[in-house]
Amino acid sequence: RMARTDWRWDGVGHLDRWSHLFILDRLGGRPRQVTGGDWGVSDIAWHPDGRTIAFTADRGPEPDLHPRPTIWAVDVDAGAGTKEPEPREVLAPGGWANHPTWSPDGRWIAAVGILEPEPLDDISPGIVLGPADGVRAPHALDPDLDRAIGNWTDTDLNGWMVSGRHGPAWIDDRRLVATVSDRGRSHPQIFTIDPKKGRLIVRTRAATGDRTSHTIAVVQATDAGPPLIAFLGTDGARAMELYTTDGQDPAHARRRTGFGSAWQDRHPMPEMRRVDVPGPGGPIETWIVSPPGAGDKALPTVVDVHGGPLGAWAPAPHVEVFLLVARGYRVILPNIRGSATYGRDWIRPQLGDWGGVDAADVLAAVDHVVKLGLTDPDRLGIQGLSYGGFMVNWLVGTSDRFKAAVSENGVTNQIAGWANSDSGPEYDRAALMGDPLSPEGIEKLWRQSPLRKVASIHTPLLMLQAEADLRCPPQDNEQLFIALRHLGREVEYVLYPEESHTYASSGRPDRRIDRMTRMLDWFDRHLR
Repeated sequence: RMARTDWRWDGVGHLDRWSHLFILDRLGGRPRQVTGGDWGVSDIAWHPDGRTIAFTADRGPEPDLHPRPTIWAVDVDAGAGTKEPEPREVLAPGGWANHPTWSPDGRWIAAVGILEPEPLDDISPGIVLGPADGVRAPHALDPDLDRAIGNWTDTDLNGWMVSGRHGPAWIDDRRLVATVSDRGRSHPQIFTIDPKKGRLIVRTRAATGDRTSHTIAVVQATDAGPPLIAFLGTDGARAMELYTTDGQDPAHARRRTGFGSAWQDRHPMPEMRRVDVPGPGGPIETWIVSPPGAGDKALPTVVDVHGGPLGAWAPAPHVEVFLLVARGYRVILPNIRGSATYGRDWIRPQLGDWGGVDAADVLAAVDHVVKLGLTDPDRLGIQGLSYGGFMVNWLVGTSDRFKAAVSENGVTNQIAGWANSDSGPEYDRAALMGDPLSPEGIEKLWRQSPLRKVASIHTPLLMLQAEADLRCPPQDNEQLFIALRHLGREVEYVLYPEESHTYASSGRPDRRIDRMTRMLDWFDRHLR
C-alpha cells in the first residue's frame, strides 16, 4: 500500500520503515526510543551539555511532494519509562538544512543549507547559522560564497560513494571548518565568526593544492596544543589518505598515512595535463590524461562525461581512466557548463537545456584536443554514467564524431524518467526540466530526450545498466536498446543484477571487474 511517492530510494530499496532516535547507556542495557512518527531522523549531533540532540527531519505536510528537511532538537535526559519528548524545530531556512552541529558554548547551531525557498540547482548549499534556541531565523554565514559546502568532485579515489562528513565542524567558539568545493578541488576552509553576533569575520583556506577533501574532523591531538583539522582526501592523482593541518599553514597539510594509495606505486602513473578549452560560454577547465611518455602523439581518445550534471572532474580521475590510459588511450575530462564547483553562472545556462550548451561544450573540448594534435579524430570514443550516460546517448544521436560509445545508467526518455526515478519530480523541478502534467511540459521533456534522436544513432553503443538502479532505472534505458535493435544498429545491453546506481564504484568486485573489462574490450574493438 502506497500513500506517498517516496517509497523507494536508490541503494536502499523500498522504504517500509522510519529511522528514529534511540538512546543506549554506554555500559549497556535496553535502548530507549526518543522519537517516533511517520518521519525519519538523520544527522544526529549531541549538544555540549549532553542533554539535547539535534537532528535532521522533514516533518512538512507533504514531504514527498515538497521535501524540505530542517533541523530539530529533542531533550533526551528524561529517565527510562517516560514518554517520548516532543522535538522542537530549531533551524528552519526557507530552502532546507542538514548536518547540524552545536557551538562548544551552546550558543549557536550551524548546518549545511539554503535560505531560498524551492531552490534551483544553480544555488550552492552553504553554512546557515542560527541561535541554538531557534528564536530567530537562521542566516547565511557567508552569503557571498558562490561555492558549495561539501565535496562535489567526481572521483572514486576519494570514497565519495560512502557517506562522508564535510562539516561544518566547530574548532572553538569562534571558528568552524567545512569542506568547500571550488574548480574541481575541495579543501577544508575555516570560517571565523563573531561569537556574540554569529556573523562572519573572515574565511581562510586550511589546505591548498590539487586536493579533494571527503571527510573532515576536528581532533585534539595533545592536551596543550591547538586542535588539528584531520581530513581524508586525494592529492593530485593519488588516492585517498589521511591528512592533518592546524590551519595556520594551509600549503603544508601533513600526510599521516600511505596505504590508501600504495597500490598506485606498482603501476605507472598517468600524465595529467590541465587546459582551459576555449568554449562557447567561456573557458572549460579540462583534464587531458595520457599514458606516461606519450608526448604529443595523436592517440585513440575517449571523452568521459561526469555525472550530475552537478559533478566535476577532479585532478584525481576514476579507476577506469587509469585502465584506459594503461591500454594506450588518451582520456578527456571536461568540466562543461552545468558542472558544480564553478559557481552559479556556470550552472544556470544548462538548467532546462540538457543537450544544449552542455553538448556544445563537450564538442568544443574534443575540437580543442584534436587541434592540439593529441587525438586521432577517426578514433574517438565517448563514455559516461548517469547524466554522463545521458550525454553519451544524446551525442551519438546528434553527432557522428564518435566511433564507439559506452553509456551507463543513463537517461533516454525524460518523460518516463520523471516518474520512474526515485527523485524524478523534485529533481526535474530544481533542474527546470519540465513535467508531464501539461502539454508544454511533455514537449519540453521530450525535447531533452535522447530517444527522440534514436533514428540518427549509428555509433556502436554498449549500454551497461545496474538492474536495481532506482535513480536511472532499466525501464528507461531499455527503450533505447529495443529501438536500436529494431533499427538494426550495433548495440549491446548488459544488466548487472542487484546493483544500484553507483555500482561502478560500490558494486560487487567481480561485477566491477566485468564492467571495466567490457568497456575496454568495446573500445579496443572499435577504436584500434
